[in-house]
Amino acid sequence: MTLPEIAPRDRDWHPPALAPAYRSSVLRAPRHAPLRFDHTASELTGPVFGQDGIGPDDADLLINYARPGETAQGARIVVHGRLLDEGGRPVPGKLIEIWQANAGGRYRHKKDGYLAPLDPNFGGCGRCVTGPDGAYAFRTVAPGPYPWPNGGNDWRPAHIHFSVFGDGFAQRLITQMYFEGDPHIPLCPIVQSIPRADAVDRLVARLDMEATVPMDIRAYRFDIVLRGRDATIFENRMEGT
Repeated sequence: MTLPEIAPRDRDWHPPALAPAYRSSVLRAPRHAPLRFDHTASELTGPVFGQDGIGPDDADLLINYARPGETAQGARIVVHGRLLDEGGRPVPGKLIEIWQANAGGRYRHKKDGYLAPLDPNFGGCGRCVTGPDGAYAFRTVAPGPYPWPNGGNDWRPAHIHFSVFGDGFAQRLITQMYFEGDPHIPLCPIVQSIPRADAVDRLVARLDMEATVPMDIRAYRFDIVLRGRDATIFENRMEGT
């Protein structure tokens, strides 16, 4: 069997480190060419996560922080998809974590000063392990957009943060998922730092009516591709893994 070719990093595809419209990048962007350091043996061999540490409600953000008999407030959704390699093959047994703002656009974080109220029944984070077919699924609420101090009147689109782990914690990829039809996507300086529209499109989840539960919960599909020409853009390692 011939393995598919893995495309090298395309710097025209990924956002530049310096994007002046995204104001904090002016201070954070490196001033010198990047250097590559290989991982050490200890970084590659440990620590590892234990799959037996995943609780039965960890992937259900509607109830995993809620008081008994109660649930998170907001539009109920399922976010699901598959974790795939560059050849479209499933990647099973990998830890996926998510975190997000609540339905009002506020994070459960002591430094989040947005005026939207906290939901006492919503913690905003969850985790699961991909199945034999690479599938994952989370029940949650649709996150709200929120303002951020960038250009005076900038708003982040509704989004969910994803963290994908390999066989150890040194093998970690981070990305953000947006929702189709969100009018804030073309207005957000962070999103628009990505130079190509098709790259932005890889970060947008689609409404999946086939997975929607009638009279209960809508569904969105978001497949994650680890590397290659169809790769998802990752914030911490643009080339994937």
